Parts: sequence; C-alpha cells; structure tokens
Amino acid sequence: MTKIKLCGLSRTCDIEAANELRPEYIGFVFAPKSKRYVSPEKATELKQLWHPDIKAVGVFVNESLQNVAELLKNGVIDVAQLHGTESEEYVRELRTLTDKPIIKAFRVECERDIREANASSADYVLLDSGAGTGTVFDWNLLSHMKRPYFLAGGLDPENVGEAIKELKPFAVDVSSGIETDGVKDKTKMAAFVAAVRKEERL
Repeated sequence: MTKIKLCGLSRTCDIEAANELRPEYIGFVFAPKSKRYVSPEKATELKQLWHPDIKAVGVFVNESLQNVAELLKNGVIDVAQLHGTESEEYVRELRTLTDKPIIKAFRVECERDIREANASSADYVLLDSGAGTGTVFDWNLLSHMKRPYFLAGGLDPENVGEAIKELKPFAVDVSSGIETDGVKDKTKMAAFVAAVRKEERL
C-alpha cells in the first residue's frame, strides 16, 4: 500500500484534519526560510494533538546535527528528513546520534541524481523537483530507481492516482498541492488521501 505524507502542517486545524484522514506521516518544516516554518516549541505543542499511529517527520535544510538529534531524542519528531545539501558523511554522523529513521531528499534533474539516490545510506530517499517548488519532474528518470522512495514534486488530488499507477512509489509526499492561498485546505487534503486510497483499492 502506498503511504501518504502530508507535509508543512503548522496549525491546530491541520492536525485535526490529519487525525481524521490518518496518513502514515505528517511533516513539520524546521527550515526558517520556509513559509511553512514551525518552531520546535510549536511542533512540540502540535505533537500532543495527533493520533499516535501517525509518524512525525521533521524537515531540515542543512541544520546542525545536534539540533536534529535533539528533536528526535525528545520525541518531537519520529523521522528526520534532510532536504538540503547534506552529505553522506552528515548522514553517517547523524546515525551515531540516533537510531531513528532518516530520509534524504534528492532533487531529480538527470540520471546522475537517480544514481546518487540509489547509493544513499539513508533509510529512505525522497525524490523532488526542487526545494518545495511544487512542480513535477521527469518521471521517466525513475525507471532507474532500484529502491523504494517517497515521490514528491507537484503532486495534487488530480495527478496522484496516475503517479501511483505508473510508478508505484513507497510513499507520496504533498504540501502545496493541498493548499489554498498558501495554507492547508482540509477539502484538498481529504481529496488527496481519497485519491491515493482509491488507487490502492483498484
């Protein structure tokens, strides 16, 4: 079954909607330059509200190892997603500080990016068109993927079914595709989850 990650949640109503829809993952963005940024304090507050079956993913961009490890250790997040230029050495060092899962994001523009993703020592890889650009990359490149992956980049309720049918990713990741005027839209969130679940039932 394709897993779902609803990313960039930042309000109480976002968490309430996620609790109803029950995705496998939700994402907190800890990158200060992002419009979806939440502070560790806010994330801690929101974490108290959601269903325990949902895993919290912290999205970081070139954050210090200690800060990432601390949020994992304190249970604010369950998984770390590295969305910057973090190296293999960074991933290995983070592993010495935590036994929690690590997702490494890769911007996919050519076959070399796919090779790097396949070779990553992270527990999971996430394939995107960029740093939250909300656009679709060339899915033909994914024929060379040799490991399960999170598919991101331009997904929405209209195209996610096609993506699952064509690519069979481990998980789909959405943020801007479930927003209206820059904030999460419960109707779009529900439509996205329904489209994924419908495809899984076929």
